Amino acid sequence: MATLALVNAQADSIFGPIIPGTTGKLGDAPVISNNTIGVTYQAVLPQSSTTGFRGYILGSSVTNGTGVVFSTNFYGFSDEASLGPFLYHIHDSPVPSDGNCTSTGAHLDPYVRGEIPPCDPSAPQMCQVGDLVGKHGNITASPFQAIYLDLYLSDQAGASAFFGNRSLVIHSSNTTRLTCANFTLLAAATTSSAGVPPSSTPTGEIPDSGSVNAKVVSGGAVLVGIFALFF
Repeated sequence: MATLALVNAQADSIFGPIIPGTTGKLGDAPVISNNTIGVTYQAVLPQSSTTGFRGYILGSSVTNGTGVVFSTNFYGFSDEASLGPFLYHIHDSPVPSDGNCTSTGAHLDPYVRGEIPPCDPSAPQMCQVGDLVGKHGNITASPFQAIYLDLYLSDQAGASAFFGNRSLVIHSSNTTRLTCANFTLLAAATTSSAGVPPSSTPTGEIPDSGSVNAKVVSGGAVLVGIFALFF
């Protein structure tokens, strides 16, 4: 499929220039090294009459428990290219039942870093924990697919950097909220009585880029593919 190229957003277009060394009031985000092996969360964008944005993001733990590998697949927004490049973040609160993206609150920011000045991608520990765009780049093509390791997010419920009970929000370049979705558990870790390392137990499915109603891969298959890329 041909891609629609979008010009990468300049960091100073809205929030001013990057100021190196800017960190949170509570300090830098620590590397998360105690994630549970075999856990995957997903956020699947809903059908919407107000935007063509579709797709999903997966967040999976890795074999050494350090960080989370994210895999994105966003598509369907070619007719909205003038609104891009697009931004996406993990927001602090889940999407309510009425689907109102405004109710998701601000970015996940347990160390009180704030949005201004913009995040410096060369120092991701100083970024808001939920600022995926600041750390890993904008949505710059349709379809948009990316895989990256984020060292600062947690799959441990109750941790300040836990993302599994929060939401993903897609924004236009002027930060208007276009669509949003909750993270839900796709694969849970299990441990056998024989001491076999944890493996994934699929609990849901995700769509491919052809149809949001298509049959999809299991959490276990996703994890195997991601582990092969990183380890």
